[in-house]
Amino acid sequence: MKYLTRTIWLLSLVSLFTDLASEMLYPVMPLYLKSIGFSIVLIGLLEGVAEAIAGLSKGYFGQWSDSLGRRLPFVQWGYGLSALSKPMLAVLAAPWWVFLARALDRLGKGLRTGARDALLSDETTPDTKGRVFGFHRSLDTLGAVLGPAVALVWLAARPGDYRLLFLLAFLPGLAAIGTTLLVRERPRQPAPQPIRPFWASFSYWRRAPAAYRRVVGGLVAFALFNSSDAFLLLLARQRGLSDATVIGLYIFYNLVYALAAFPAGYLSDRLGPRRMLVAGLLTFGAVYAGVAQAHELWAFGLLFGLYGLYAAATEGVSKAWVSNLCARPDTGAALGTLAGLSSLAALVASVVAGLLWQWGGPALTFSVTAAVAVVVAGYLALAKSSSPVIS
Repeated sequence: MKYLTRTIWLLSLVSLFTDLASEMLYPVMPLYLKSIGFSIVLIGLLEGVAEAIAGLSKGYFGQWSDSLGRRLPFVQWGYGLSALSKPMLAVLAAPWWVFLARALDRLGKGLRTGARDALLSDETTPDTKGRVFGFHRSLDTLGAVLGPAVALVWLAARPGDYRLLFLLAFLPGLAAIGTTLLVRERPRQPAPQPIRPFWASFSYWRRAPAAYRRVVGGLVAFALFNSSDAFLLLLARQRGLSDATVIGLYIFYNLVYALAAFPAGYLSDRLGPRRMLVAGLLTFGAVYAGVAQAHELWAFGLLFGLYGLYAAATEGVSKAWVSNLCARPDTGAALGTLAGLSSLAALVASVVAGLLWQWGGPALTFSVTAAVAVVVAGYLALAKSSSPVIS
């Protein structure tokens, strides 16, 4: 497959190593946080604030990479900060320190995301973007399969020993840093706009094409209600499943996601990203409606599998769609703005989900989110777009 260049392979491997490190911790984080005294609302606040930090920085650093005409330094420093945050969690269990570690991790994500996605986009043509972003998501999510598997084996041997696990997660992070040093960036002309101040992170929105604003507006509206996956894991645990089973479900979800991401990207190139995104959002609505009523292991297994199909049909596909709705020199700002606005929306989504859970229980939380997903799917199905890639 000639469209999978050396740069695409290396960036995909970097994401694999980083996700392996992150996902060693992600499924156990809600359990760890509860063990050190975090409430459901505080967990939602932590996840929301962390994503807000990523959101505020994604648009800014994506725009900055356009202005400099360089992507690679943002990628290298971003993955470095995320790797450093992992062993920090082993040092201290105080809530303020946990917030600091998560903030550093998300700042690293904000630093690298727009620049990395722009590097990927620069390696493609409009006809292959779905496949390339799908391939990247496949390897990224393979790390999300391996990471929880390592955590599952570790906790089976050493139940409740979270802190040494945080130290072990630093090793694949180091591998990610080393791999970024092998990436070579093509020279490009800087974008004409100056570097704007941090508070102007989302200034691209004002000059973006109308089609971009329509599509990204719909995606952000969905993100306002799409809370952290931590709530899905907490619900499964609350419904009586063991820690090992919950982690196993998370591994299964990521395995389905990893296997389906590349085929979903291929189909989006053939059928158009609009159809794939709408199908993915409808699948999400069905999953969340079902989870609100699920109690048996088989039901959770089916729903987590469908959830993997939703992720495959939306994550990489949305980036491929949006990158075709902007001028090539603005790719970093366009993708960074999408990622940034989505992360800021996650602040609202996670806090609201925690409050809805406290007030009306998990059924209310998941039912409201399912309804919003269906509404947004209808909007995107009808949204006008001038992109030649969109059917």
